[in-house]
Amino acid sequence: MLALVALCACSSEPAPTDPPSHGTGGADEPGGACNAQLTSASGLGQSHVSACSELDYPDNPPLGGDHYPTWAAFQSYSFPVPRGFWVHDLEHGAVVFTYNCSAPVGSPASESECAGEVAQVQALIDSLPQDPKCSAATPRRVVLTADPLLDVRWGVSAWGFGLRADCVDEQRFRQFYLNHFARGPEDLCNPGSDFGGTPPC
Repeated sequence: MLALVALCACSSEPAPTDPPSHGTGGADEPGGACNAQLTSASGLGQSHVSACSELDYPDNPPLGGDHYPTWAAFQSYSFPVPRGFWVHDLEHGAVVFTYNCSAPVGSPASESECAGEVAQVQALIDSLPQDPKCSAATPRRVVLTADPLLDVRWGVSAWGFGLRADCVDEQRFRQFYLNHFARGPEDLCNPGSDFGGTPPC
């Protein structure tokens, strides 16, 4: 098993009240062609648990909660990052885009359809405004990863907030990011782990 070095994620600094670009264009909006559904939660745990241990989140995709000591680097992944790592990213104010091209059950996407959707979301991520807390090398706190536990095609998560969708809704995905990035309980854009390019668990 890959040994993971715990990265310190402690900060008493409060989350900003209105970072640049927050909320540009309106509120989160349900519905649309992709049947976007909005979720929210409060009172989320923030404890660290052993890396790769089993975690059970009440929301799908998770909106926060207890997580692993190491967080995932803010980037896109070619393998599914276990939830305990990217939930830690949410705590740092990240927005995480997850997908499951086998969902919904009964109408899975073909390999080419899936690749096209992922490329569409990657282009959307690349067009988002730079996060003022981040560096040029890592311009925004975003993770893109497959998630085999997701029961819809697409999920977008921020600390305490989520969006579920049957397909890619660029307008709603973008607005969700603008409304919720940099709003985690720990406002950090420190480098995380890329796990050496291999699944960590």
